[in-house]
Amino acid sequence: MSIAVKGLTKIYGEQKAVDDISFSAAKGEIVGFLGPNGAGKSTTMKIITGYLLADAGTATVCGIDVKAQPLETKKKIGYLPEANPLYYDMYVREYLDFIAGVHEIKNKKERIEEVIATVGLTPESKKKVGQLSKGYKQRVGLAAALIHNPEVLILDEPTTGLDPNQIIEIREVIKKLGQNKTILFSSHILQEVEAICDRVVIINKGKLVADDTLSVLRNQSAGNQTVKVEFKEPVDAALLQALNGVQRVNKINEQEWELTCSNTNDVKRLLLEFSLQHNLNIVSLQSGEQRLEEVFRNLTNTGNSN
Repeated sequence: MSIAVKGLTKIYGEQKAVDDISFSAAKGEIVGFLGPNGAGKSTTMKIITGYLLADAGTATVCGIDVKAQPLETKKKIGYLPEANPLYYDMYVREYLDFIAGVHEIKNKKERIEEVIATVGLTPESKKKVGQLSKGYKQRVGLAAALIHNPEVLILDEPTTGLDPNQIIEIREVIKKLGQNKTILFSSHILQEVEAICDRVVIINKGKLVADDTLSVLRNQSAGNQTVKVEFKEPVDAALLQALNGVQRVNKINEQEWELTCSNTNDVKRLLLEFSLQHNLNIVSLQSGEQRLEEVFRNLTNTGNSN
């Protein structure tokens, strides 16, 4: 495994920021790493990258123990932290040349041009870093993380603060990189995780609460199915809530509703009967998978996170 975490624990005073968690990620896999604020995501990523030491457990990167050989593991990792620290007074190529020098990269000029093209920096590559938009600053940070061609990429909130067009562009870059690297991708934008990730790891209050593919998590999570129904006429929510098997009713507008249930086929049949009994006209009726947002809320909505 490119990333393997076993029994990882980190304690600050009396608080366990990370509490005995274990997970792994293989080459060619993009893993979404999720949790509420304060759940321990950034702490875990900092331990994997060697910026923090764990109090218990192990973290290995490409089979190398992070604690025992921190410099060797850093050579395998490209890290884009949430803050994305950059030198704003340096030109883009100047900054990447500096980072390439830190990594003692041979043929620096060729490699710099490669990463500039990979992350789509070419149009702005002659500017100073401080003159760039937030989206292009993120690309510079990503280019710096890629400059030494690492096997593992750890990205902490890489799309925060970007506009929709920038998000789509960075998403495509990450998906392309994920074809031959291992990527641990942390984000609060759950739509991005659904669009990019193969698998999701969720932690809450320092503990691992989920580790599986999106489809499995949707099916295993409580209230894992939804039915969307649109009537021609307004409908009382209480009547829909009273239908057998309906767990939750979400009002979209007076005519449109989303019903969370345990069996979509049963609820769809009951809705057809309901419409006949109340002289209502159904405009549309369709099943839908539970969204990652609902899965996340079901797994982490157990009170305020630390």
